[in-house]
Amino acid sequence: MAKNDPVGDNARRGAVRDRSQVYNPKNETWTKRDSDSGRFMDQKKDGEPFKGVRKEPK
Repeated sequence: MAKNDPVGDNARRGAVRDRSQVYNPKNETWTKRDSDSGRFMDQKKDGEPFKGVRKEPK
């Protein structure tokens, strides 16, 4: 039987809630947004999408 141990190791399991990401083709980066307020939070430098954050439709 599979377990999610060890408890308390600060590892995320599942999707990040209340967050979304959108791709900016002008500078070719992914930007993370807060779903509640709509504010932009963070931007990736390497051009790869954020892990575990849902993508907004184009």
